[in-house]
Amino acid sequence: MTKVLVATVKPFAAAAVEQIKAVFAEANYECNFFEKYASQEDFVAAVGEAEALIIRSDKVTPEVIEAAKALKIVVRAGAGFDNVNLEAATANDVVVMNTPGQNSNAVAELALGMMVYQARNQFKGSSGTELFGKKLGIHAYGNVGKHVARIAKGFGMEIYAFDPFIPKDSMEAEGVIVCDSAEKLYETCDYISLHIPSNAQTKQSIGYDLLSKMKAGAMLVNTARKEVIHEDEMVKIFEEKDSFQYVSDIAPDNREVMEERFGDRCFFTPKKMGAQTAEANINAGIAAARQIIGFIENGDTTFKVN
Repeated sequence: MTKVLVATVKPFAAAAVEQIKAVFAEANYECNFFEKYASQEDFVAAVGEAEALIIRSDKVTPEVIEAAKALKIVVRAGAGFDNVNLEAATANDVVVMNTPGQNSNAVAELALGMMVYQARNQFKGSSGTELFGKKLGIHAYGNVGKHVARIAKGFGMEIYAFDPFIPKDSMEAEGVIVCDSAEKLYETCDYISLHIPSNAQTKQSIGYDLLSKMKAGAMLVNTARKEVIHEDEMVKIFEEKDSFQYVSDIAPDNREVMEERFGDRCFFTPKKMGAQTAEANINAGIAAARQIIGFIENGDTTFKVN
């Protein structure tokens, strides 16, 4: 019987847990849940017999992979997978997958929700502005970006996008105005919704050069990763542009500095909230379970990332 460990320091919702259990029970797999653990050392100690592993924001380090002698597959329930050491996984013949698209609508709704919240001065009683008629720039037009565009059209926003990896004609077919550079996107739009992954090329790539091109009163919305922001250079932008705004569901390392110095011009959720809906929990958890079964039974590596 294949042994699966669902290791989540931030547990799945109860409804998701029950459905994940049901998927594995039908396949006659043994599924155990390891939730709200206290330390990374506890995680390492728990993986010993696991042949398959489902995680969320949990860190799959070389130590985790080394301890899991029987491990064949890790599935990150979500799109990002920078919390998994791909080199160590590959060296130990462990397949790593993500579940792209399962959390996308939840993240997109959060992005638009934060735009409304900030545009209305955080609902503190003073007059704000409307999204209708504003230019929204989507930086990376993947699964989340597409949902952001769909929802924003309902607000009457004018949608722009930059993504060198997506064919221009496919974006235009969805009613999106395509920019040929990130610089053009940032200088054109009133709002920028950021959806790039964190990797060697993108870390700290959103800094002074791009942000200085944003127009007066423009807002950057980040539901991607904090590592893509150059925080020191963003502070410089706040200092130079007295109407620049930044909202994010990933608090920066210098959060206290930003909040103390720039007040309501920035807003950060208490923790990463993009996938924190019952629907996203269920979608990503079930997808992860089915991908493990597909791999173990049929060798299906459709969403392999290493």
